[in-house]
Amino acid sequence: MRILILGGTGAMGAHVSELLTRMGHQVTVTSRRQRASNDPRLEYRTGNAKDGSFLDGLLSTRWDAIIDFMIWSTPEFRNRAASFLNATGQYVFVSSYRVYADSPVIREESPRLLDVVDDPDYLATDEYALAKARCEDMLFQSGTTNWTIVRPAVTYDGGGRFQLAVHESDAWLWRARRHIPVPLPDEILQKQGTMTWGGDVARMIALLIGNDQAMGEAFTVSTSEHQTWRTVADIYAQIVPLVVKDCPMDEFEQAHGAKYQIRYDRMYDRVIDNNKILTTTGLTQEQLTDTRTGLQAQLRAYLNGHENEPHLESPGRQGRLDRLIGGTPSLKHITKTGAKPTLKYLIRRFL
Repeated sequence: MRILILGGTGAMGAHVSELLTRMGHQVTVTSRRQRASNDPRLEYRTGNAKDGSFLDGLLSTRWDAIIDFMIWSTPEFRNRAASFLNATGQYVFVSSYRVYADSPVIREESPRLLDVVDDPDYLATDEYALAKARCEDMLFQSGTTNWTIVRPAVTYDGGGRFQLAVHESDAWLWRARRHIPVPLPDEILQKQGTMTWGGDVARMIALLIGNDQAMGEAFTVSTSEHQTWRTVADIYAQIVPLVVKDCPMDEFEQAHGAKYQIRYDRMYDRVIDNNKILTTTGLTQEQLTDTRTGLQAQLRAYLNGHENEPHLESPGRQGRLDRLIGGTPSLKHITKTGAKPTLKYLIRRFL
């Protein structure tokens, strides 16, 4: 099969392309930067998949499957959905488990936020979870079945993708490696989260390609294992000196931002029934990576390969986090990076 992967160089996409080439498929991956391939079955096309002329050039060719990892706004996808479906035998739209509303156990038929949430201000936005659900609706209403929707839960990977509730690794891991506490409200730490290794998610997606049972269907591609975010913090703390400090929820929302992700995801218990994806692919839960083992192995691998990582991505964010715990513990590290980052830190810390 000839397969096009849009935006396929991240925590899941890189694994998907590797698996598909090993399965004998010819794979083309878009990348915004120049990349080289040593595998004759894998090629990279340099360009932005959101650029109309670049994407039109790709879609002028017929593909057996297209896997779309891009993040589209609702208007963007409305302009592109038909062209995706017309260019391939199977269009795989990578959505997110964040489309689901609060449910004791998440199944594919569970209510979605877009359909049940009672928050006019939120519904007036095109926030990530809502945009994904609206894109899904365009496929549901397309009148075709040559599409598959996949909804990954939180995904981790040795390339540096390690979340701690709403904190990305460039925030919490940067602090942990410098023995600086990480603020996170106890209310979030008590909630159940589901984290899946990117390689396992990739295997699920790869086994849906060319699978007749996947056509016109949605799948939550995830482990069923779950644990509290406090347990996740404890798992990380066995590898790095992570200390988590409680803080008021309202102050945390203001400092961190992304209030809708907090309210409509991380403040829910996210427990997943993955029976549908396992049945369709022939996988078993026992074949998926244990969360504790996987997180620690991937974090160790990342640290071994990135002794000086993660870089300081946002000095202003560190200033806001320091405001939550008190003092200026990040300042001595940020001053070493120059005057501009230091100024950004001080503004966010004190103003």
